[in-house]
Amino acid sequence: MTHTTQLGCACGQVRMEAERTPIVTAECHCDSCRAAGERLQRLPAAPPVLGENGGTHFVLYRKDRVRFVEGLDRLREFRLKPDAKTRRVVAACCNTPVFLEFQGGHWLSLYGGLWPESERPAIELRTMTSDLADPSSLPDVPNGKRQSLSFFAKLLGAWIAMGFRSPKIAFVDGEIDA
Repeated sequence: MTHTTQLGCACGQVRMEAERTPIVTAECHCDSCRAAGERLQRLPAAPPVLGENGGTHFVLYRKDRVRFVEGLDRLREFRLKPDAKTRRVVAACCNTPVFLEFQGGHWLSLYGGLWPESERPAIELRTMTSDLADPSSLPDVPNGKRQSLSFFAKLLGAWIAMGFRSPKIAFVDGEIDA
């Protein structure tokens, strides 16, 4: 039997399922994720995006293991710049960040805030800590200055298992101004 995790936005109008286990659970400290997190969590009624140490908690899943079951019409994209290679997708009904997608990527970085705190997957590693003024105070897990070799190995392993496919997530229609 395949394990399926039920997730949704804060108000419950956007619902999704993630099958099996994630590729990796990471906390990103890059300038881009911190800037986007600051802007997204300032939206009306938006939940917190940045953790207490300023990072964004992501749970990375293969795209073919995430299924949206309700509320697709409420999803809007946000880009820091019009030509950005990444887009963040938000449930516009309650301004809950849902996922970050890299152009051409085979995975979705689901925002950790989609899980109830008691069920949220623990952070396995941190990335891009070189963008912080002082990363020395970060506790308990590997803190990569950039993305580590093991991080890329996990992504590559998932891509191989997918037959080198990169499914398109084209159903997001419209933008959100943050």
